[in-house]
Amino acid sequence: MGILSGMTGFARVSGEEGWGAWAWEAKSVNGRSLDVRVNYPPGFDPLEREVKAMAAERFNRGSLQVSLRIDMANGAGGVVIDHVLLATLADAARKTLGTELTPEAVATLMTLKGVVETGSSSLRDLAADESAMKVLSAGARLALDQLAEGRRAEGASLLAMLSGHLDTVESLSAKSATIAANQPGLIKVKLLKQLEELDSEGRVDAERFAAEAALSAARADVREELDRLAAHVKSGRDLLKTGSPAGRKIDFLAQELNREANTLCSKSASLELTNAGLSLKGVIDQFKEQAANVE
Repeated sequence: MGILSGMTGFARVSGEEGWGAWAWEAKSVNGRSLDVRVNYPPGFDPLEREVKAMAAERFNRGSLQVSLRIDMANGAGGVVIDHVLLATLADAARKTLGTELTPEAVATLMTLKGVVETGSSSLRDLAADESAMKVLSAGARLALDQLAEGRRAEGASLLAMLSGHLDTVESLSAKSATIAANQPGLIKVKLLKQLEELDSEGRVDAERFAAEAALSAARADVREELDRLAAHVKSGRDLLKTGSPAGRKIDFLAQELNREANTLCSKSASLELTNAGLSLKGVIDQFKEQAANVE
């Protein structure tokens, strides 16, 4: 028996090294296909390719957001000043103004992009450190493993709910079959009443009436719909046993179940059968709603 998985979940994995602390967060929501987005500090592009490959090995559907945060240890980040760039800018300012720069003017120059960077050079050095990248890669793998475990936990809940819905569909189908057995008699009574109102002189012969009654009964025969409902219930149980990825097939099955329930209602010759058909539609809608969460 396969394992059914959902498409929502969250995982967080963190750790500390000599160079600082790191944390991976991975969250997943429903998606028609697999869409993985990775957020990471500048310079860690190789991790994006790894994370997407890892995700493809574990998941078939879902929209994933995977984020890496790195906090450099005290002294490891620091403040990096590009003295060459600052001197060039200061020299240009002196020539333009024709005077020495005030401390306030120098402070203004230091706010320009690229003059002062906080910890960026250390992050670039870290991205080039093979051992650090291995640690971060292992952390991403663990986070995705935990996310997959969470999605399987959701799948176990979905399995119970979907199985229960199929049991209810089967029960309502059996009830509908019992009610539908009275359809021919109800149709005959209805036709006789109409005949009395429209043909009080008795001009319609019995043979023609019998033919009309038989035709109406054939049009109202719901045995084919009930047989298909039974077949769909069996297919649904087989899909649940097979496990993920089965979400698309289960979703399509829900549409087919709903189609049969609609036809059952349209052929109904009694309020009782119509109500049974509406109950079927209600539980099938619940089944379809939960099917959308299955990977």
